[in-house]
Amino acid sequence: MFQRACYQSASFIRLYLLFYDRRAEFCRSGAAMAESTDVDQLLQAFERFAVHGATKAAGKEMNGKNWAKLCRDCKVIDGKNVTCTDVDIVFTKVKAKSSRVITYEEFEKALEELASKRFKGQSKEEALQSMHKLIEGKGPTNVGITKVAKGGALDRLTDTAKYTGSHKERFDETGKGKGKSGREELVENTGYVAAYKNAGTYDEKTKAK
Repeated sequence: MFQRACYQSASFIRLYLLFYDRRAEFCRSGAAMAESTDVDQLLQAFERFAVHGATKAAGKEMNGKNWAKLCRDCKVIDGKNVTCTDVDIVFTKVKAKSSRVITYEEFEKALEELASKRFKGQSKEEALQSMHKLIEGKGPTNVGITKVAKGGALDRLTDTAKYTGSHKERFDETGKGKGKSGREELVENTGYVAAYKNAGTYDEKTKAK
């Protein structure tokens, strides 16, 4: 009985250890997948900003202008802990001496430089994670681009139905321009003055007599 109990106990311990190993492996795998996803999103954000305003860019390198835009759009610059000057200094620090752009690896270094400054009070690892969360999956915003204003004076200037005088004659009822006929007064060489309204009725009057 004692031997049987020991055997069962040993079997239970082996099963428990096997389960524990599998669980630990699953947790490590899940953490690795999460980390991989975060890296992919960070790279995606880098590529989106890298090609902003440059149609021929491949997204492998980022210039100083787009780096500054990334820091503004993603709230890396808070005007308090991190300023535009800080961003420019870090860009110059991580890039190659003769280069005007940074690679993705240099981009990561730049984030490390700014992380502890942006998130004071956090550990180095926590600050870097917080920095990544600001940027992951983001892209350039269109803030600052001038949009066409509507209403008020602009409507009055562009609504052809409200035109008067000679300007009104340049457009038809749909608002489409008439072209040359709307810009020039075309004269018909009929032999009659412009105000005469009975043009073409002479033959009819002669026949009537």
